[in-house]
Amino acid sequence: MSVNPLYAVVPAAGIGKRMGSEIPKQYLTINDLPIIHYSLDTLLVHPDIVTVVVVLHPQDRWFCSLAIAKHPKITVVVGGGERADSVLNGLKSLPSQGRVLVHDAARPCLCHDDLNNLIAAQRPKCGAILASEVRDTMKRGAVDGTIDHTVERQQLFHGLTPQLFDLALLRDTLQAALAQSQVITDEASAMEWAQHEVKLVIGRSDNIKVTRPEDLQLAQLFLTQQGRISGEKS
Repeated sequence: MSVNPLYAVVPAAGIGKRMGSEIPKQYLTINDLPIIHYSLDTLLVHPDIVTVVVVLHPQDRWFCSLAIAKHPKITVVVGGGERADSVLNGLKSLPSQGRVLVHDAARPCLCHDDLNNLIAAQRPKCGAILASEVRDTMKRGAVDGTIDHTVERQQLFHGLTPQLFDLALLRDTLQAALAQSQVITDEASAMEWAQHEVKLVIGRSDNIKVTRPEDLQLAQLFLTQQGRISGEKS
């Protein structure tokens, strides 16, 4: 094994309330395969990734029935109350040293080139995340539903996943942030809180997170354009 092995953690313990579905959004299907299949597949086929830890809700009854769950690179652990708790559980299940990618279970359109660019950009003790530049005019809303002001979009980015960090550094930082009740929206936000450097790696804007019902058709379109599925099925 490499002296600096690469692992991946995929938090999949959420229930996806905004989808309005009876099952967690990562198990909704695109071309007869669940979203999480596509999210995991790009990681599993990468030759540098040793292990992919899937973090599940304690009452998850879907993942074990999937064909991809039998992949030899996959291990499963139980998640916590929030995303950061689940990621931390995943990190604790891994060896103490190495590098770790954290990727959303409902982000199925990650392409190999973006993953390779992210891995190439990360440096010791310096994290890196995929990000896309904001293109639209950004508005800050007021509590009454009106516009408070326009936000300058220059140097403004959408944070994507995967996000890549030194494993021990991310584990210790997440643990410290949660102990101090910090609000952690993604792994980079924990590293920012601890004043660690995180590099922005420009990624493709089709690396979307499926959050709302209309995102399913968009994800299917992007996966078709990437050649990962046939466009024949609906």
